[in-house]
Amino acid sequence: MAKELYTASEAASALGISLDTLRRWDKAGRIEVERDSVNRRVVAATEIDRLRGERGSRISARNHFRGIVTDVKVDGLMAQVEMVVSNPVRLVAIVTRDAVEDLGLKAGMTATAIVKATNVMVEG
Repeated sequence: MAKELYTASEAASALGISLDTLRRWDKAGRIEVERDSVNRRVVAATEIDRLRGERGSRISARNHFRGIVTDVKVDGLMAQVEMVVSNPVRLVAIVTRDAVEDLGLKAGMTATAIVKATNVMVEG
């Protein structure tokens, strides 16, 4: 049976962040933290799942980019999804049409881009 509450250390480990980062997120209101009977931070499993995105994936938190979908163009089997992750940073991804339909991606909604790449090269 899975745990419902995790210690701050366990939560930080599950999120791929340091304990100090978890504390900063708590102070900034970025993570919902409860306190146990001796006033230690504890984090609900549902909150960890929310922050990890993608059904509990174990991908590093620094590879997650939360943003607003600004455009979705579907052409045949492929689709182009454009997001603003922090103004003026824009992210464009080419994904399958099925992925866009399964996720229900539409302009104006929030989404998380998960980047898994060893390198990106751009030459001008």
